[in-house]
Amino acid sequence: MLPEPLNSILAFVVVLGVLIFVHEYGHYWAARRVGIRVEVFSVGFGRAIWSRTARDGTVWKVGWMPLGGFVKLHGQEPPDPANPPPVTLAPDSFAARPVWARAFVVAAGPLANFVLAAILFIVLFAAVGQRVAAPVVSEVVAGMPAEAAGIVAGDRIVAIDGRAVARFDDIQRAVRESGGNSLSFRVLRDGAERELAITPMRQNGALLLGIRSGTTEVRELGPLESVWAGIAETWRISVATLDALWGFATGTRPGNELAGPLGIAQMSGEVARLGVGALLTFIAILSVNLGLLNLLPIPVLDGGHLVMFAAEAVRGKPLPPRGVEWGFRIGLVLLLAVFVFATSGDLARFGFFSWVSGLFG
Repeated sequence: MLPEPLNSILAFVVVLGVLIFVHEYGHYWAARRVGIRVEVFSVGFGRAIWSRTARDGTVWKVGWMPLGGFVKLHGQEPPDPANPPPVTLAPDSFAARPVWARAFVVAAGPLANFVLAAILFIVLFAAVGQRVAAPVVSEVVAGMPAEAAGIVAGDRIVAIDGRAVARFDDIQRAVRESGGNSLSFRVLRDGAERELAITPMRQNGALLLGIRSGTTEVRELGPLESVWAGIAETWRISVATLDALWGFATGTRPGNELAGPLGIAQMSGEVARLGVGALLTFIAILSVNLGLLNLLPIPVLDGGHLVMFAAEAVRGKPLPPRGVEWGFRIGLVLLLAVFVFATSGDLARFGFFSWVSGLFG
């Protein structure tokens, strides 16, 4: 039995390694499909702790720092305004391919993450069924709108404003989309339905009812149902992730909910102790998050490259090298700022800053 810190680190390396490999393999697979030579396929950064050269000349390696990865494509070097690329490019280079082919290669990485998530969900649902948080109230917070409206523990939320509720997430989404307006709840209690009007309370930028759920239900699914449910679950998590990102950006969702590498490492260890099923679910959720984050229109990320390719398609020629260079610099600064913000939140949750202030207090 490994000590807890080592268990979390090992689980984190496994989880991140799977996500990075699948993402980069998406780029690799697409590049090979459109005739681009792949020079390096790396999981991790820094000095290689393992490497080998394949027959096609691609160097496959594992770096000692497991915080990312990359696929180096022939002719993909960032533009250097002082040294423009030659007029004649090698036919198997990235820069020589038409804009649609380059966009396809870039988009294939995030797409691979969505495919991985869907496959994992399909396998899990077919094997053990789909476990969902039931729309059943397990606790009512005193002094909150739900208590004032007459909600009690054990109530099952059947519908909100006439829309059926199948899981607790549906309640949360309806509250977020309400804009703070009153909602009509149809509640099942002791075999009878009743209508209750509840107006969410705004607290720290978030809309709240004051209810919690601790009940889960398992839905047994057939093979075809599992396929549809796996795709639908991937879509649901994508929408929820985008909603959370928008909340962070607009300030309607507290930033301390954002987890950085340390928080993900801690969660990896906790989830790994729950079993293989929980770990695979965690990987699927993170895979969706990774795919969406890479599609953000930030230079350096895949989404930023896709925006540049779209601009190139409209202009009929590549963007100026100086503009691309500055875009990459701004993108790096933004990513560094997000990394520092998320990591500082992790440290605060771990009590690091309180410990430091205690040392010098």
